[in-house]
Amino acid sequence: MLIGLLSDTHIPEATLYIPARLKEVFQGVDLILHGGDLYTTWVLDQLENIAPVLAAEGDDEYPDTVNDKRIKEKHVLNIDGVTIWLKHILWWWPDEPRREIDPANPDYEKSPDILVHGHTHRPTIENRGGTLLINPGSATFPYYRSEPGTVALLEVNSGKFEATIIQLA
Repeated sequence: MLIGLLSDTHIPEATLYIPARLKEVFQGVDLILHGGDLYTTWVLDQLENIAPVLAAEGDDEYPDTVNDKRIKEKHVLNIDGVTIWLKHILWWWPDEPRREIDPANPDYEKSPDILVHGHTHRPTIENRGGTLLINPGSATFPYYRSEPGTVALLEVNSGKFEATIIQLA
């Protein structure tokens, strides 16, 4: 499965439109994950012309995002044997080897294979404690500048995965 990743579009504050190159880069993706701070559901509506979309709730969302079923504080997905979390702010720092769920502690969650996040407007791919952390950066507001930024592509196949950052400019 090919998944398009983006975050921090800040539309209409940073810009009025999704960069045209994004549609080219995401052509053929099966799913799009938005890491939050989209500001308006119009962004998700436009992205759904490409593929189904899920989004993390950002820390600066507009009121129209509150009741949208595509937006959650945290999405937990299992795709082809790979566990993916989608969250806006990276509040969870895996710093030890992966562990299985402890049946004695129902509040404990197994570490995901992949954690997709946003918030910083800086693209990063980092393996930490057996979890791949992916921040696609901002598609429209990189480093808090109004210009085309970055997105990422995530390929998941038979329990294996690989991510790539793509510059939109």
